[in-house]
Amino acid sequence: MDSKSTVVWQGSLKAGQGKITTESGALKESVYTYGTRFENNPGTNPEELIAAAHAGCFTMAVTDELGSAGITPEQITTIAKVTLSTDGNEPEITQIHLDVSAKLPSGDPEAAEKFEKAAQTAKKNCPVSRLLNADIVMDTHVQS
Repeated sequence: MDSKSTVVWQGSLKAGQGKITTESGALKESVYTYGTRFENNPGTNPEELIAAAHAGCFTMAVTDELGSAGITPEQITTIAKVTLSTDGNEPEITQIHLDVSAKLPSGDPEAAEKFEKAAQTAKKNCPVSRLLNADIVMDTHVQS
């Protein structure tokens, strides 16, 4: 299965802008610029899209792992924060922090332990985690 996105950039790095479009249409000419990437201006940037991809992939993998442990979660929420360091000569993605919470059905006294194991396995094995070479850190939370 292939997924495709197209970016069109016009102009110089600092004065120009890019437009990102995904084949599915989820993004259609979404604008990003030097300012959206390095100056916290409104708009998207590649790191935000990596964070979205990682959070989505990881959350599905946690759900799958929990299913293998006999648990169907009521809800899983993952926040992925990608850190882009501008120290040194070249910008570099230095870390991805996954913060994951799960609302689990009551009745299984080992649910929190199973959730932690599922999250750790998903962190190592989801396809986006395997793709990335950044330091991936994570917090897990069980909601009551």
